[in-house]
Amino acid sequence: MPESLATHQIDTRLSHWSQKLRRFAVGLTVLLATALFAHPLFGLNVDEARAAALLVLTIGFWATGILPEHLTSLWFMLLAMLLAVAPAPEVFSGFSSPALWLVFSGLILGLAIDRTGLGARIARQMAKRITHHYFALLGGLVGVGIVLSFLMPSSLGRVALLIPIALSVAGHAGFEPGSRGRTGVVLAAAFGCQIPAFAILTANVPNMVLVGSAETLLHVSPSYGEYLLLHFPVLGALKAVALVLLIAWLYPDRTRPTATRPPVARQVLSRDERLLAVVLAVALTLWMTDSMNHLSPAWVALAAALILMLPRFGIISPQQFRQGINFNSLFFVAGVIGFGAVVSYTGLGARFAHLLAQILPLAPGHPLRDFASLTLVSLVTGIFTTLPGVPAVLTPLAGKMAAASGLSVKTVLMTQVLGFSTALFPYQSAPLVVAMQLAGESLLPALRLLLALAVLSAVLLLPLDYLWWRALGWL
Repeated sequence: MPESLATHQIDTRLSHWSQKLRRFAVGLTVLLATALFAHPLFGLNVDEARAAALLVLTIGFWATGILPEHLTSLWFMLLAMLLAVAPAPEVFSGFSSPALWLVFSGLILGLAIDRTGLGARIARQMAKRITHHYFALLGGLVGVGIVLSFLMPSSLGRVALLIPIALSVAGHAGFEPGSRGRTGVVLAAAFGCQIPAFAILTANVPNMVLVGSAETLLHVSPSYGEYLLLHFPVLGALKAVALVLLIAWLYPDRTRPTATRPPVARQVLSRDERLLAVVLAVALTLWMTDSMNHLSPAWVALAAALILMLPRFGIISPQQFRQGINFNSLFFVAGVIGFGAVVSYTGLGARFAHLLAQILPLAPGHPLRDFASLTLVSLVTGIFTTLPGVPAVLTPLAGKMAAASGLSVKTVLMTQVLGFSTALFPYQSAPLVVAMQLAGESLLPALRLLLALAVLSAVLLLPLDYLWWRALGWL
């Protein structure tokens, strides 16, 4: 049997079982939500059960993709208001969130990078070095994401900068829209900007929430160096290698740079390219120095986007804005942020975390069991609160968990990183959602990669982390 025919048959069978599994998951989600709504379970009162039913339904529809993500978000907001699950400022908090405006600005910056040809110019330079082999291409993009994580404190900012360039690189590598190679390139850029960054203290929101909460509530503050030494060898470096291997396995392809050989690049930048390069350079500088200038990356990005749209000065016309901006992604991101706010308002996330803390088998003298239990509670809490909510919910419980396990408070706090760096669903991480939306890709590839990475983490990376922590004297 020809290899291509065998591959097609395998893909068909996998697609068939995937559809069956998705329908089963949707049915189970609707059944559980209906049961919660009709009769409160798990000791919840009527209002809590109503909120839990809506949250379960939303998670299930996002995870399965049975409806377009933005449509699920809009239904979530509508039902939350009709059922009085939370007040309007909480339900619609996504529209006032800096993250949404960073997404909006990123769409405009991406349009400008594509329209001016600056992205293609940068991509050509990258393509000369990394498009000779698919592994080199994936590894190069993940590596760029890690370097940017040391320089830029915002995952969303890194995504907004790298995704348009990655799409241009994919084109020069010969990957057409809808191809496995293009999906792999997008995943490498998106995950490279987000996943290894959990091992760098200043690189994303959950890390900073953890440090801020720990310092405020427990007067414990890990230093940049000890955080990096504890987490980066496994969560940063080895997880980056795992990402490349998993992407190449899930979305195998080969580069064909000669298939779309670009024309010879112009030696002189055009006026629009020079303007865009200056705007991006200023924005990047402000992003890198946000600890000194105290400017949110979102407002820096919005200022850059508005400058590019100024009449007679900018490079994005009103017509290009109308035709080139996908507003569906904005509604989806607003829904994800509002979801987290509703979970926090209803107290369901904190209630669930308290329940887990009570049933965990924590006991002094059992470091491996305590390590696994604390990591699990962080991972599961992230499903209900999204990743930035994990440290907000669990940090107040760290003292009790430390007393029960016999571990230090700082060790208990650091186990949160192991959990919230292992997301199971894309909606848990706004940067991943934004990246896939900016690239025009479905969330299903991100879901597949997250689940595969979670399995590999449980089987290999977390045991290695345990041994590393033991070697450093943290356990």
